[in-house]
This record gives sequence, C-alpha cells and structure tokens, in this order.
Amino acid sequence: MRDAGHATLVTDRLLLRRPRADDVDVIFDIYRDPRASEHNPSNLLRDRDGAESLFHSWDEHWRTEGFGYWTVLRRESDRPVGFCGLKYMWFHDDQVTNLFYGFDPAWWGRGLAAEAARAAVEWAAKHLPGVAVVARIRPDNHASQRVAVRAGLARAEHLDGLGFDGLEWIYIAS
Repeated sequence: MRDAGHATLVTDRLLLRRPRADDVDVIFDIYRDPRASEHNPSNLLRDRDGAESLFHSWDEHWRTEGFGYWTVLRRESDRPVGFCGLKYMWFHDDQVTNLFYGFDPAWWGRGLAAEAARAAVEWAAKHLPGVAVVARIRPDNHASQRVAVRAGLARAEHLDGLGFDGLEWIYIAS
C-alpha cells in the first residue's frame, strides 16, 4: 500500500476517518435518498448491495493508494453525517484527484461539507503536491458550487464537459 498520509483528519467540528464496513448502512441511507442524488441521478442506490459495492471500491482505493474518501462525523457524535474525500481519476489525459462530498440531507446548510472539503483540499496540497484537485458539478447545483469555492477551488470553464449525468462545470484547486 502506498502511504500518502493520514487515515484521519480533524477540523474544528469534524472528524474524517477512513470508511469501515459498518459504514455501509450510512452509505445506503444517504444515497437511497433522492435528495442526495438529485443532481447526480446515477448515484442513487436502490439496494444495500449498491452501498456495499461503493464501500468496497472506496476501500480498494485506500488499500492501493493510501488515501481516499473519508467518513465524516461531527466530533461530538459517533454517527456519520456524510462522506468526503479524494480519489484518483483520469481527466483530459491527466491523472487528477476527484473531490467528492456527499452528506445526509438532514445536515445540509450547516457548512459541514465545506469544512470537510477544505480539509481534503489542504491534505492534498500537502501530501499530493502537483496533482490537481478537480470537482465536477452540475450547473444547477448551486450548493455544491459554493462548497467547492469555500474549499479553495475555482471555476475552470474551459474544462467543462459532459459527464455521466449531463453537463459538468469544472472547479480546480487554485
């Protein structure tokens, strides 16, 4: 396994830790909610097997690359509120890290996604220098755009293009 850094990050309000098998139920709870996949319909889970598959793909990235998507918890709670992190992907013939954040809708609007995303971007700057951090966001997903900007990314219109669920606006760490 490559050791790119820490499996746990701590912010003012959050603990980000490597996902565990017992997070599968939370993955399923979040991604079966149509609100959580409104802008990315291909993320909607219809059964627990889909959540298990997601967990295994996230865990494989951790095993092979030494980093990945973190499970996000409020520091005073043991119940995860979402997921945020980075994974390698190919984008316009370059290997970059995809910045991902997905939270339980009950926790939206409290700045948690921006706080977690900022921690992930700062981690990448320290541990993966020279590797671009990219967020792919639907044009009508204004909340996700605000999270990306608050995490330190800027719009890169010249890179916009089609993704799985339609047009994606591209944001890159500045």
